Amino acid sequence: MAKQNRSKYTEDNFVPIKNISNGMIVLENNLKVCGVKIQPRNIFILEPDLQNMIINNLKDVYNMIDYEFWIVVADRPVDINVFLSQLQLLYNQVQNQAKRKLIMEDINKANEFMNNNIVDTEYFLLFKEKDINIIQKRIRTLITNLANAGLSSQQVTNDDLRMILDNFLNGGQTTTLGTVIG
Repeated sequence: MAKQNRSKYTEDNFVPIKNISNGMIVLENNLKVCGVKIQPRNIFILEPDLQNMIINNLKDVYNMIDYEFWIVVADRPVDINVFLSQLQLLYNQVQNQAKRKLIMEDINKANEFMNNNIVDTEYFLLFKEKDINIIQKRIRTLITNLANAGLSSQQVTNDDLRMILDNFLNGGQTTTLGTVIG
């Protein structure tokens, strides 16, 4: 007879996540989901020969992977509030009208970005494994092989993993907890 899950939380019945720590999602069966975040690179501004070389090198990277993996593309909202604040401070300090006009144009453009929900697209290569030594070896190998292919990458962070989960489970909305007002 199958074991029934009697949790009062819906997520517990279909998302077997125990914890997120050290750049890994730890599942209830102790498998760990982790991987690398690949920095975007616009290869279409490069010479055709260099484009083809990067694409062929990336094919080689994928062909060297001998375990199950997922390529995840996720959008992360861009927060430019700090940049906007700095522009506003600069605008208040500058007396030259021509410079003030240029700064105001930048402020208006930044506000336009904020009002249009601009996002950064991020790329991840994820895998699952129980053995921490194998995980570390795979991450090092991926980072090295991607660098050899002309792409920069690093191990995913806890924030990256939470953002990926938010994208898939919450329609991209970040989960925030607050006071319920009755």
